[in-house]
This record gives sequence, structure tokens and C-alpha cells, in this order.
Amino acid sequence: MDQNNDSSTDFILLGLFPGFRYPYLLILIVLLIYTIAFAGNALLILLIWLDSCLHTPMYFLLSQLSLIDLAYISSTVPKTVTNYFTGKKNISYFACATQLFFFLTLGIAECVLLTLMAYDRYVAVCNPLRYTVLMSPQVCLQMAAAAWIGGALTALVHTIYPMHFPICSSREINHYFCEMPAILRLSCVDKSAYEMVKLVTTILFLLAPFLLILSSYTLISLTVLRMNSQMGKNKALATCSSHLTVVSLFFGQAIFIYMTPSSSHTPEQDQIVAVLGTMVTPMLNPLIYSLRNKEVVGALKKMIRRKLLSR
Repeated sequence: MDQNNDSSTDFILLGLFPGFRYPYLLILIVLLIYTIAFAGNALLILLIWLDSCLHTPMYFLLSQLSLIDLAYISSTVPKTVTNYFTGKKNISYFACATQLFFFLTLGIAECVLLTLMAYDRYVAVCNPLRYTVLMSPQVCLQMAAAAWIGGALTALVHTIYPMHFPICSSREINHYFCEMPAILRLSCVDKSAYEMVKLVTTILFLLAPFLLILSSYTLISLTVLRMNSQMGKNKALATCSSHLTVVSLFFGQAIFIYMTPSSSHTPEQDQIVAVLGTMVTPMLNPLIYSLRNKEVVGALKKMIRRKLLSR
């Protein structure tokens, strides 16, 4: 504690896999992932903003997903990298609470947004005649606002509540960022009341959205099977498969961390799963949507063509 000039209220982040034998290699991989994720999501947002062909509800929601992923990976990686290069592992109480708040806000907002994206695909495939009404620009803005505001309000509760638990042991957090389960391990008081609040929240914002997404895609699959046009089937399956891949990546790791008992997995396992959620998924999302989407690839080609002609 003293060597880092920490105050008595500071936490110590032990970092990403502190026992790893090749930390330089690890930090280089993290920086590479961050660069790809930042560039990919920023490019996707830019393409959707510039290309009028992508000014549709589906791509508006996708741009919101990319914005969330940009902020999501930026809420953890810069601090991790800074701590590594400076050799300082401390994080103040306020900074830890702030990081936890933004991390939870973005995570919950992504859960809601992925559910809304599944609803968008359901309306497009199963109720196409009412699509322009059910997914009007006003409705899309309301959906995005609901995801962000709902995430922020819920995150506020889950930041204030656990951060006020007394720390009964070492202030060392065996993680590379301030995550709720890692912080709760530092407290030795009875947390049963908070665990109930946490359970209700995970059901509302994790399990229920996941079940709604599965229901949407079950109905979509039944509708697709009844289609006569093979081209229509292929187009519906292409857009839906991209979203399902993203859903599997994001919800899989979130369910493991927040819906299984903390005693059933080690801090090292938590870190591996957290890396998948906070780094790998934001990096893969734009690649999944761009490489498997002809409209996005077409918009990228048009932008490159314009740049070349302008020279």
C-alpha cells in the first residue's frame, strides 16, 4: 500500500492474470484487441451515419450497440494498461465506484438493446407490413433512450449498495477492474439482502431478455420455414444469424458471472470470462456484422471509392 502512495480508502487492482509469466505479451494482446475494437466500432458508427442506405431502424440500433461497445471496452482497458505501464495498482474509492457504475450501465444497456434488436428482426420478418409503424424513428429513439436510462438507473443502485459494504479484509481486488463480484468478496458482512436484489435484477435484465430473444427467434424461424422465396429465407437467416452470434457471446459470459454462485468459480475463471465480455465481444461485434452483411460491406466500399476519387 505504501509503495503506491495509497490512501486508506484506495483499492488495489491486482491486474489481469497477475501470475502470468509473460506480462508484456499479455498487455500487447490487450492493446491489439482494444485497437481493433475501437477502430471497428468507430468505423461502423461512421458508415451508418454517412450512408443513407443504412438509415434504417436495424442499423440505428446497431450504431447504438457499437457506441455501447466503444464505451464498454474503454471503461476497463485504459485503466488496466495505465496501471501496468506506471506500475501503480491503486484505484481510489470514487474512481472504483465510477468504473463500476459505467461498466454496469453499459452492460445492462447492451442487454436491453440486444433484446430490442431481436424485436426489430421479429417485426421485420413476421410483421413486415407494420414495420414502418412499429419501428418508426420516434420509436427507435425511445428504445435507445430506454436502454441507456434503464441501464443508468439500475447501475446506480448496484453501485451505491455494494460500495457501502464495510471492507473486512485486504483491499486488494483480484481483478483488472472494479467488478461487482470481486468487490463483494472483500466484505465479510451478511450480504443476503443484497443478493436478493441482485437476483431480481439479473432475472429482469439478463434472464428475461435472453428468454425474449429466444422467443423472438423461435417465431422468426417458424415464419422463415413457411417462406416460399429461397432468397427471402437466406436474407432473413443472414441478418438473424449475426445477431444470434453476438447474443450467444454476450449473454453466455454474463450468465456465467452473475447467475451462478460466486463460490462455484475462481477469480481466475471470472477474469477469463470477463475478458470475453469486456474485450473480445466488443472486438468481434463489428467484424461479425460487417463481414456477414452485404449492405455494410457495400457502404464501406463506397466510402473507400469516394476517398480514392477525391484524391
